[in-house]
Amino acid sequence: MMTMYYTLGRSGLRVSRLALGTMTFGTEWGWGADKETARALVDAYLEAGGNLFDTADLYTGGTAETWLGEFIAERGLRDKAVIATKFTYNAEPGNPNAGGNGRKTIIRAVEGSLKRLGTDYIDLYILHTWDRLTPPEEVMRTLDDLVRAGKIRHVGLSNVPAWYASRAQAVAEHRGYEPVSALQLEYSLAERNIEHEFVPFGTRHGAGIMVWSPLASGLLSGKYRSGADGKASGRLETMRGSTNPGFQKFNDRNWEIVAELEKVADQIGRSMAQVAVNWAATSPGIASVIIGATKLDQLKNNLGALDFDIPADLRARLDTVSKPVTPFPYSFFGAEIQGGITGGLAVGDKPLGYTPDLLMQGSFAGVS
Repeated sequence: MMTMYYTLGRSGLRVSRLALGTMTFGTEWGWGADKETARALVDAYLEAGGNLFDTADLYTGGTAETWLGEFIAERGLRDKAVIATKFTYNAEPGNPNAGGNGRKTIIRAVEGSLKRLGTDYIDLYILHTWDRLTPPEEVMRTLDDLVRAGKIRHVGLSNVPAWYASRAQAVAEHRGYEPVSALQLEYSLAERNIEHEFVPFGTRHGAGIMVWSPLASGLLSGKYRSGADGKASGRLETMRGSTNPGFQKFNDRNWEIVAELEKVADQIGRSMAQVAVNWAATSPGIASVIIGATKLDQLKNNLGALDFDIPADLRARLDTVSKPVTPFPYSFFGAEIQGGITGGLAVGDKPLGYTPDLLMQGSFAGVS
């Protein structure tokens, strides 16, 4: 499943293309895996060659971090495991400084995560959600201080506006802080809006994208059907009525995607979940895809998502049915406008691998 590892963004951190998400570790939220099942999930993931574990201080009230730390310690794998965890959310109602992205909160949060994980450092520390308040200058300075103190190794951002991520990276580059190596964002056939800004930003400015919810909270697994009389168990049913946009997946557009995905999966002879994960993992700019499960057979099925290629014609069908609406200003940058800029000539980006040095060597050094 994972015989190759890729560097995360422009960092030297080598990670597997599929990450194991631990949001399902614990039953406090009404769904999830008990401890023995969670332990079995970790064993199966490790056996498949995975090394990237994703968690957060928020998940199941801290249970996810605690169990993950125990499982890694039991196997003596702390040096081999890449642990990513996140901060932002408040676990102390009435205390405004127990959440958010300010310096006081970040330092408080990292100490709590280190204790629950039973480790003295975190490989990738990620801002979980934009708090709409804290300037990126404060966030990046604080995270850089933690890198210099040896408590974290690399820095990431999740669920932030593209302008905020860009500003944070520019601040880091200008001031010599640890740069953003990862962007953790929702991406799937049902949610493709990161393609407009985040994919170009990540590929051009050194931030690898870690995908969360590649199955759209289970919608793309095939367990839900439009107009079905019975209600399938799972997150989307448990969270029905939630205002969290990550769980609002039942709509006409998404049912069309599910129907086409089922047809494509049948033609390939793979499960819908495998095709959906494969599609996300092999899309431009994607460094790693976070897969989670509450049952061992679910995880094993997802671990087979990279063992095949989606034929170009079938991928085109998935791309077409899931194509997002192009918002302004990107809707303004079509062929007619570009022709007015280039004088009617076709001018594209430089090909991959192009550098001025290579051009000079070929053109001026007599190399053919």
